[in-house]
Amino acid sequence: MASDNSSNTSLLNVENVSVYYGEALALKDVNMEIPKNQITALIGPSGCGKSTLIRCFNRLNDLIESFSLEGRLSYKGKNLYDPKVDAVKVRRQIGMVFQKPNPFPKSIYENIAYGARINKYSGDMDELVENSLKQAALWGEVKDKLRENGLSLSGGQKQRLCIARAVALKPDVILMDEPCSSLDPVSTEQVEDLIHELKGKYTVIIVTHNMQQAARVADLTAFFNAREQESGSRFGYLVEYDDTDKIFDNPEEEATQKYVSGRFG
Repeated sequence: MASDNSSNTSLLNVENVSVYYGEALALKDVNMEIPKNQITALIGPSGCGKSTLIRCFNRLNDLIESFSLEGRLSYKGKNLYDPKVDAVKVRRQIGMVFQKPNPFPKSIYENIAYGARINKYSGDMDELVENSLKQAALWGEVKDKLRENGLSLSGGQKQRLCIARAVALKPDVILMDEPCSSLDPVSTEQVEDLIHELKGKYTVIIVTHNMQQAARVADLTAFFNAREQESGSRFGYLVEYDDTDKIFDNPEEEATQKYVSGRFG
């Protein structure tokens, strides 16, 4: 657990969480607290459960028929998997930006307005679109072509449009599953700068395979690893979670040291 989160309010709590797909264990006994208005990075080799965990936070794994979760995952103290909790409402408060930019095949304007309209937004739509694009550092590049198709943008612009679409719903949390993996270095830098700016208003959780990126953007870093079972299948588990500087400069666990120094993974 992070060494000193006392100054931050814990927004999400993961308590003894294990995830299964059918009979197969995918993630075992994860415990961590995600503080408010901080950037938390999840790092580790492929197959260690990072994406599985991040998709638990906004109930996206519910869409997989074989998915089941044990333990407790709470948001603002409330169990996200309580049968009375509406998963659709959860996804409004905990937004997701995916690995591959996925704008709607609509105008830039409608990419932002569409979700707000579905959620019965009653304010000034033009203002919402402008403010959302400004928060995503995209307004200056698209303000004169709002009626053009969002698919016409460059890769980095598409990803920032998806971030603008997420913030338009005014969530508390923004989840990012490898948001820069398909972007060039210039676009990656723009998105990283944006992530830094977003934490003033939002809690950000990012999955990344890029350790330098985690070191650059994250306040806290969780290192996950995978272990093979007798059946030959693998499950993920949390090795260490702490302030990013400590994870990279002075980790507690030898496995963490080996991973962040590039000796495996």
